Amino acid sequence: MKIHVLLLALTIVSGAAAEHRAPGTTIYVAPNGNNLWSGRLPSPNPSQTDGPVATLDHARAVMRRMLQSTMTQEDTFAVVIRGGTYTCPATLRLTNEDGGTANAPVLWTNFRGEKVRLIGGTAVPQFTAVKDSATLRRIRPDLVAKILQADLRSASINEYGTIAPRGNAGMELFFRGERMQLARWPNAEWLRIADVPQYGDSMYHKGLDRERRFNNVPVGRHYGRITYDGERPGTWSSENDILLHGYWTWDWSDTFQKVKKIDPVKHEITIAEPHHGYGYTKNQRYYFLNILEELDTPGEWYIDRKKGLLFFYPPAPVERATIEVSLLEEPIIQCDSTSYFILRGISLESSRGNGIRMIGGRSVIADHCTFRNLGSDAVAVERGKEHAVRNSEIEYVARGGIYLAGGNRLTLEPSGHVVFNTAIHHYSRWLRTGGYAVVMDGVGHRVEHCLIHDAPFEGLYIKGNDHLVEYNEIHSVMQESGDAGAIHTGRDWTWRGNVVRYNYFHDLKGPGLHGVMGMYMDDWASGFTVFGNVFYRAGRATLIGGGRDNTVENNLYVECSPSIHLDARGLSWAGYYFDGTYNYLFEGLNAVHHTLPPYSTRYPELASLPGPTAQLPMHNRIIRNASMGGRWMDIYDYLQFDKSICTFKDNVVADPIVLRRRADGQQGWDPYYLDIDTKEGYVAIRQPLAKVGFKRLPFGEMGLLRR
Repeated sequence: MKIHVLLLALTIVSGAAAEHRAPGTTIYVAPNGNNLWSGRLPSPNPSQTDGPVATLDHARAVMRRMLQSTMTQEDTFAVVIRGGTYTCPATLRLTNEDGGTANAPVLWTNFRGEKVRLIGGTAVPQFTAVKDSATLRRIRPDLVAKILQADLRSASINEYGTIAPRGNAGMELFFRGERMQLARWPNAEWLRIADVPQYGDSMYHKGLDRERRFNNVPVGRHYGRITYDGERPGTWSSENDILLHGYWTWDWSDTFQKVKKIDPVKHEITIAEPHHGYGYTKNQRYYFLNILEELDTPGEWYIDRKKGLLFFYPPAPVERATIEVSLLEEPIIQCDSTSYFILRGISLESSRGNGIRMIGGRSVIADHCTFRNLGSDAVAVERGKEHAVRNSEIEYVARGGIYLAGGNRLTLEPSGHVVFNTAIHHYSRWLRTGGYAVVMDGVGHRVEHCLIHDAPFEGLYIKGNDHLVEYNEIHSVMQESGDAGAIHTGRDWTWRGNVVRYNYFHDLKGPGLHGVMGMYMDDWASGFTVFGNVFYRAGRATLIGGGRDNTVENNLYVECSPSIHLDARGLSWAGYYFDGTYNYLFEGLNAVHHTLPPYSTRYPELASLPGPTAQLPMHNRIIRNASMGGRWMDIYDYLQFDKSICTFKDNVVADPIVLRRRADGQQGWDPYYLDIDTKEGYVAIRQPLAKVGFKRLPFGEMGLLRR
């Protein structure tokens, strides 16, 4: 392991020393506890007169009293939770009364070796056979014996949630810890919009239409009606509360839409308001949801909201199976102005909202936690200082992984928030776009040594300044979406000082007209440093979309198409950013007072904005990169700008190549040990790289450390 990682690990161990000291005061919680007991014993005593408490709320109250009466700078306090599933009908709210000190943070943790689940839902009441004759007529005859029903109202489950176009899923069903599929048609594939009426004069946005014409995309859209092929929708009962889910115009924007009416004669669907913001476009993807007649595949379910009945086609016998529905709309845990608090070894699951939300405060840490089957972002961090998620796993969440907001954009004071050594995968399981593994919003966040994979949309979105993204592995994202990036940013000249280095991007491929990108510096993203990354089969690996002052240096590109994309879009299709259609760029400058300190001193390049060169990709530096296989560089709008405004220097291109595994067995390649299929052999690449000063890449350190 390299010195960098060793030093980082030593820092973490040193900083965590206080967390692992034997707590001076411990309160135990257990499923067999009693809130009349002291909580000082891990198990009930033989006489059943004392033992652990029964609920988290009571443990919080007991611990709070102790903190107020006895805590000093060196006292240590812990709530230790015995193994089991704890139902959270309401949010566990922690405040400044529940935290510790820098030397002695308060710890809430699982009992050694035991699994603790906090769920924002409840077990489904007993399933029975379907007996109602009207309902049975809507079910396929060969499936009548396989589909079961549960009366939710009998268990006082009356709130099923509202499905908004870009909202959460409402109530979800989980069987043996896996999210089940709301009954849909078709079961796996997508339908295509057969046709849409032309919108005539009701244009949504002249800029968008200009872009579509520039890219040879049909412009016709309608705001309310589409047509379909075939006869299947005409066979469904009007009692269904039918939804549509689709990528209605762009491959980076999906919504859920409520069906108002289906006309089987015209093969026309009337969509209830609110409509999709970009309208509906012929040949775009969609499918139907929540149709009892389409409850025909193991794992599918349907809810009759009027009667409070849940119908389920279980994938396995329901006897002794864990079957849960999500109920809690708010976070399972919320920390309001809490400081020096650690949540360790806890699994937060089966809820409609966040797993944990941190608002204000300082140094709230989720360590060795699992977040799964949640209806919103697993972790939401808003303001505060030095909050962290580390050594954890986020999986199968309906929206995104972690939202980080903090720091002060006016003063450029950093937040110090960190995501470290965390796996984030199979996210955006409900709303397929707009949810990210990590959103970095503000100043001074870090994402380090994470593994991000398997998602329909993007990996990270960067907003703000002085963020650091390093030593991560990102692959197999954007599986459904187009015009998207593993890391995406853009539409603000002032988001500067961000560094993306020593990351491994690979196996990125998605549908759509615009394809996918590895590092996507969209619409005028500026002032970024992209250094020492490995891009392997990463689509358009690094895209600079009209921005300025970016440095792309010492990166290895293998089989990318192309390795680098640079354009002057402000001189072509995106000119509407400068004609009054959009004001994002100018509003961003004004919002941070870019002509005054600290922006005028930290980023003197902003002084020329806005100005006569604002539409040009000025002062980008593309130096000392190695590109092998695929295609090296695409420059667009080149007839309209002088390429001398950017620096292209000491880049090495070799093609074709044959790759082999590294000597240490890890997947991947060291640029100094690549087999080159040329007459010169190794010399063709080793000598040029050494000559231009290409630095060795720490490939073995990219991705997760051992947790």
